[in-house]
Order: sequence, then C-alpha cells, then structure tokens
Amino acid sequence: MDISIGKSVDGVPLWVIEISDKPGIEEAEPAFKFVGNVHGDEPVGRELLMLLANWICDNYLKDPLAKMIVENVHLHLLPSMNPDGFTLRRRGNANNIDLNRDFPDQFFPMNEDISSRQPETRAIMRWLREIHFTASASLHGGALVANYPWDGTEDRRRHYFASPDDETFRFMSSIYSRSHRNMSLSKEFEGGITNGAAWYPIYGGMQDWNYIHGGCFELTLEISDNKWPNASELPTLWEYNKRSMLNLVASVIKTGVHGRIYSSDSGRPLPGFVLIKGINSTQIKASRGLADYHRMLAPGAKYEVVASMPGYKPKTTTIWLEEGAMTLDFILDPIATTVENQLKSICDCSCSGRSSIELMGFVWNAHLGVYFLLVIIVLAFICILFRRRMPVLKHRQTGVLKKSIVV
Repeated sequence: MDISIGKSVDGVPLWVIEISDKPGIEEAEPAFKFVGNVHGDEPVGRELLMLLANWICDNYLKDPLAKMIVENVHLHLLPSMNPDGFTLRRRGNANNIDLNRDFPDQFFPMNEDISSRQPETRAIMRWLREIHFTASASLHGGALVANYPWDGTEDRRRHYFASPDDETFRFMSSIYSRSHRNMSLSKEFEGGITNGAAWYPIYGGMQDWNYIHGGCFELTLEISDNKWPNASELPTLWEYNKRSMLNLVASVIKTGVHGRIYSSDSGRPLPGFVLIKGINSTQIKASRGLADYHRMLAPGAKYEVVASMPGYKPKTTTIWLEEGAMTLDFILDPIATTVENQLKSICDCSCSGRSSIELMGFVWNAHLGVYFLLVIIVLAFICILFRRRMPVLKHRQTGVLKKSIVV
C-alpha cells in the first residue's frame, strides 16, 4: 500500500510503501521504517528500498524470512525523503537545507519554531506522532558503517557519548554489520559500527530525535563508500545489503520484550507505558487501541520491566532475556478513590468499636455520595452476574492472556 506523508518544498509527494499482511489495519505488531535519500546526493538507499519492496513481495511465499516480516511486522519504506535534492543532485533540499540537521536537538536549540522547519522534516515528525515505530534506520552513502546514538555531545567535542540504551544500539548495529558482505571487516570502524559522536558530532539529526521523542530506536546506516555510484554497481550493493536489511527488520520481533497491558477490573486494554529500571530513556507507550508495546533490548541480561498507567498501580517484574524475544503481558489494578476507601473502612471489621450512632452520622453527612456509590456497586454486581452467564466471552479473553507471561 502506498501513502504520502507530506510534500517536499517543490510539492513532490513523500511516498511511503507499507508492507504487511494487513496494511492500514492496526495489529498488535511492531512497526519498522526505512528512510532513504535523506541527502539528495546519496541515492543508493533510495534504490535499495525499492529493490527491498519488490524482493519481499516476490518472495513472500518462498522465503521464510520474507514471510515472517510480512506476517509479523508493519514495514514502512520511504525511498526518498529528499526528492528535490535528488533532482538537483545536491545534499540539501530545494531550500538547500541539510535535512539531517533540521530536527529539534537535545543539547542546542535548533529551529524551535516548528513552522520554520522544512516541510520534509515536519512530515517525518507528524509521521512519528501517528505511528509508534519500534525501530528504524536511515540509509546514507559516503562510508561503510552502522552508526548509533548519541550523534552529538554536550560540549561539541568529538568523543564517545553513550545513550542510555547503548548496549541495545550496539547490538542492533552489529546485526546489520555482521550480516553485511564486508562492513564488519572495516579497518576504520571496529566491527563495522560506531557511536555517532565518536565519529563526528552533529546536531539537529533525525536519529537522536527519533529515539528521544518517538521512543524509536533508529540507526544511521552508511551503505556505500561511493555516494553516487554507477548504475551497474547497484546489483552488487543490493546483494551486499539485502540480508542486513532483512535481519534488522526481523530483529524487532526476534529480540526484545513485547506484550500488552490490561486492566484487572474490566479486562480492557490500557494504553499505558513501559520502562526499564536503570535505563533513563523515553518510556515506550503502548498503542491506544490494542495496548501492545514493543521494546528493543540487548539479549543476555537481566532487566526490571515496569508497566504504568495514570489511575492504576504500576507493576514491576524482573526478566532474564535470552537470545530470543520475550512476551510479557501486564494486568494493572486501579487505584481506589478516596470515597471508595471511606466506604471500605465502614464495612471493615476494624470499625467494630464505633457506635451505631457514629456510623449513622457518617452516612447521613455523606449520604448523597454513598447512595451514588451503592447504585454503582449494584450495577457492577449485575454486570458480573451477566458476564458469568457468558462463558464464550470469558474463554476468549483467557485465551488471549495465556499465550503470554502475565504479571
């Protein structure tokens, strides 16, 4: 399915290809995006993303990895973020602005007025508000390395500046590098990966913004030493990068922790938050409709996972993440209101020392609120009786939960 997320300065649509067994339909699945041609003079990513779309569609019923991606991931491909720059064969867009320096920056104010940002930048920012991407990557040219946050430093000096999820980003970068024909053999970058700030600091980059503001784990992939190679080299570049691209997309379902959040009193999905204790990064938000969450994590470590939701008691559980992914569902208990607590205290055995006159006085003074609560309690009791007479519905709900570890 093709959709446009906006237009360039010259009015060219920014077309996105969505690949899924149910495109355009919300599912409890992670979403991944590839963005190509951020710099107009780096077209290799643009070409490889179109080749990737064709390959997945052609091999959906032939290749197990293609089938896994189509049926378990919502994959979004934006072949060209900068069509105007591509036409002009230059780095910047039609206004000659470097789009990878145009995003809000955590260290230094960059274009704080959103209306002053480029239309291509604003389109990406709207896109991230509409879709909770689990992970993503932008494709560049001019080097051969997988780059990960942070891209900048507080003092503008060049040195390794780790993000809170440094281990996870190194793990993701290594997935791409080791699957590549020769990226991991780099003599310049150990293992074919690099921290952005250790390479050279940049500010206003798309990678860090995705991580901070969207909870999206983004890499910057330099996939070709030559920015604008001959067309005859594209088949080779595709073969070198194909497996890396597929494995990186598949990592959002093959690794990390995934699950849904429910309410204990009604069983309904809760669009809550999930964070990892000790990792001071943006909370991962569960989807509004299905309350599913997907959190990238490096394997082989112990993590404390916390689920929370306003109006509910948070829950924490400790997991040991092996090589594969873990499914972890949460059932949160609502926080009792002050009036509910007062009502419980009246009925509690500890109040036996009170005289009946004192209790009658309390009820008389708060009779309106109590009577209102009694009506609600009676209605709730009727609903419970009604639900017990519907075994099919109860079975369906239990069936959903029993596939997961529930806390």
